[in-house]
Amino acid sequence: MRQSVGGHCDTYCTYICRMLSISILALENATAASVADACYVFTKVNEFLERSGRRPAFHVQLLGQTTPVRLKGGLFSLHPDLLLNNVHKTDLVIIPALSGDMISVAFQQQAYISWIIRQYQMGAAVAALDTGAFLLAHTGLLNGKPCTTHWSYAQLFRNSFPAVKLLDEKIMTAHQGLYSSAGNNAYWNLLLFLVEKHTDRNMAVLAAKYFLTDLARNSQLPYHMFNGLKEHTDETVKKAQHYIESHYHEKVTVDELAHKLRLSRRTLERRFRKAIYHTVVEYIQRVKIEAAKKQLENGRKSIAEIMHDVGYTDIQAFRDVFRKMTDMTPLAYRDHYMKGDSIL
Repeated sequence: MRQSVGGHCDTYCTYICRMLSISILALENATAASVADACYVFTKVNEFLERSGRRPAFHVQLLGQTTPVRLKGGLFSLHPDLLLNNVHKTDLVIIPALSGDMISVAFQQQAYISWIIRQYQMGAAVAALDTGAFLLAHTGLLNGKPCTTHWSYAQLFRNSFPAVKLLDEKIMTAHQGLYSSAGNNAYWNLLLFLVEKHTDRNMAVLAAKYFLTDLARNSQLPYHMFNGLKEHTDETVKKAQHYIESHYHEKVTVDELAHKLRLSRRTLERRFRKAIYHTVVEYIQRVKIEAAKKQLENGRKSIAEIMHDVGYTDIQAFRDVFRKMTDMTPLAYRDHYMKGDSIL
């Protein structure tokens, strides 16, 4: 029975309503770490706020279609606080990282998809962690809007959701109440961004220090491992890719490649863009820089030697392209990732 104004129930309701309601989805294919981390960061910030004499800012709840939810793999179970259909309105929906076949996993969550769309239409923000972007993209809410996800799923995401503006070099994106983060631990940057948005900068910095997270990180380019982008059906483009990868140490031109494949330059460029969303020159650069990265990680050659090994003769041009592809200079990359002793 509801008590009168000033009674315990009304006081509690007012207290909860002042807090940001965060609903974390307990999906069967969710990664346990992403669910746990999302819960942990907001509850911990509440502790920080209380210690400083302030009110907690977040009301965190775990939502699922059933309870308990057995995660795929069988090692963990999630025990939702509430069932999905019992939550009429929330302020922030968090989609955890997913595992498995991203397209089928996301497509099978029709109940969650409908619920997410309804919440967004009622004013809720939606944040997708890592590969949770696939589920968010299935809602259609991202069409025409920016998004990021784990770099290794970028090509699959582009092929599956061409209407979404994938920015796979970004650590996170934020646009019209829709948020996304890059892979694995990069979702911490998004979680801390949300902490700052709904508390203040000092609290975000405190949380970053507590969780040993780099709050300033804004690019996932240094972590990219170029895998060739072969998930397409154009065999001629695959031949071009194979040639580039076999001759990365040489100066390969678009005209030379088009001639070998008996295509016009314009046709080759068009088919390349359609198949892998990159120009021929961009692909050549990516292959060369990936080869350079591997040599820099080993640390056995000078940067000048590596530059020549991957077909560059102009040190400034090499540095410019390397920085464009990795968001780091060759020297900074080597110092950060090298496996052993190195020389200048």
